[in-house]
Amino acid sequence: MTGSFSADEVAALTQGESFFLSPGERDCPGCGERRLRAYFTTPENARRPTLVSYVWCAGCAKFVGTRAKHPDGLIFSDPLAALPPSERRELERSLTGFLSHLDTLWDTGVLPQTFAA
Repeated sequence: MTGSFSADEVAALTQGESFFLSPGERDCPGCGERRLRAYFTTPENARRPTLVSYVWCAGCAKFVGTRAKHPDGLIFSDPLAALPPSERRELERSLTGFLSHLDTLWDTGVLPQTFAA
């Protein structure tokens, strides 16, 4: 079961080095384990440049997602970009299932993503 980070935990997520500069796992503000992970994507159907982020802990299963303006010039790998749209929608239908899929990508070395500006 996936729960939400508290407001203080979300604030703690914004501290320290950016995931863009240091994309590996980090300490979770919820449970303290070094199992905090992030995945970023850009929705194809967005009206303006949008960056969607998923930040979750593979240990305690807390999660937060955000949508923000896509930073100008930010380029990154997206292992899910090659999926057909219908397969992508099916994968994203369940947050728990989606995060489980992302965990598998982490555990097999496909994630974390790489970033360039």
